[in-house]
Amino acid sequence: NSSKALTIIASIFLSIIIAFTIGVIGQFLSRMVFGFHYKARLKKYGAIWGGLALTILSYFLLIKGMKGASFISESMIIWIDNNTLLLIFANLIIWTTAFQALIKYTQINILRVIVLIGTFSLAMAFASNDLVNFIGVPVAGFESFQIWKGSGEDVNMLMTGLNGKVQTSSYILTIAGLIMVTALWFSKKARKVTATEVNLSRQGEGNERFKSNFLAKWIVKFFSFIVKEINAIMPKKLHASINKKYRPRRYRKKLNPPAFDLVRASVNLTLASMIISLATINKLPLSTTYVSFMVAMGTSLADRAWGSSAEYRVAGVVNVVAGWFMTAIIAFSVAGLFAFLILNFGMTAVLILICILVLIMYLTSRKLQFKGTGISEDSDAATLSGV
Repeated sequence: NSSKALTIIASIFLSIIIAFTIGVIGQFLSRMVFGFHYKARLKKYGAIWGGLALTILSYFLLIKGMKGASFISESMIIWIDNNTLLLIFANLIIWTTAFQALIKYTQINILRVIVLIGTFSLAMAFASNDLVNFIGVPVAGFESFQIWKGSGEDVNMLMTGLNGKVQTSSYILTIAGLIMVTALWFSKKARKVTATEVNLSRQGEGNERFKSNFLAKWIVKFFSFIVKEINAIMPKKLHASINKKYRPRRYRKKLNPPAFDLVRASVNLTLASMIISLATINKLPLSTTYVSFMVAMGTSLADRAWGSSAEYRVAGVVNVVAGWFMTAIIAFSVAGLFAFLILNFGMTAVLILICILVLIMYLTSRKLQFKGTGISEDSDAATLSGV
């Protein structure tokens, strides 16, 4: 079990680094193609770019995702495996043609279409990963009860029946999905997590939610030095060409400018859903929240969004990542303590822990709903790490 635990921790940590790196690279390449004034270039390259983005999403969510679906027959899975390249090529042709038709014959902004489909794809990627986390423990408990009941209620039996693959009933998956949708729809905590991510990745300056610290200052100085050295050896024409792509877009003062444009929004959604889907298909553990967060941080860095607030943005990233590891350590320690109490004090400990749980849930809910508590916005890191 220790090796599996270390694998999970290492995988999640690597997913954070990979998500950030891919976000930087993907956004830099996208900005080199479109720049901030992308309307003219969108007519030239938008169809190919959109077709490529939707092909990636289709591959991971449909072609790969179908293999784990209960309603797909074995023969269909074999056919998909044998014709994967054909399906990818067909998707690329279909999506590119569709986007070219939209550009030529309509006034529809194809980036809005990509963002819409990307939002759906990210939701599907989240569902395929987080649904397991949500129902894994209660389903394991229910299966344990069923195995114990079927054995003649032997109190000394081992739960070796859980070593194999556990088939979850469709009605349990449906009920769990409805609970997740309802919770997210009404959850103030979920909105706060989203607000934290958007605020840290926004293009313009504004009020910073996190305070700078020594580590953030050191990281900014280190990478600033690297950037200066790269600029020193880079040809001047290439440097000028790159800077031209980063000529910012100006918004009218009377309008409330968006946190970032549609190019970055589409990159965020496409890359995040791709990474989450790829990890889920290969049964690699990761945090969907942190992958999405780190992709957004990577794209914002590539868009030169940090500027003079770089120290605060880096401090936010450090706090969020550190918050996750602290949450993992606390969860591990508390779980061990609870198991020890239940083992030694039986049902008495169970009843007391349930009462404590209900009290904590009530106090947490009351704290989130009560306004004017004086809690600073820096506590968003703790909120994000908790989710």
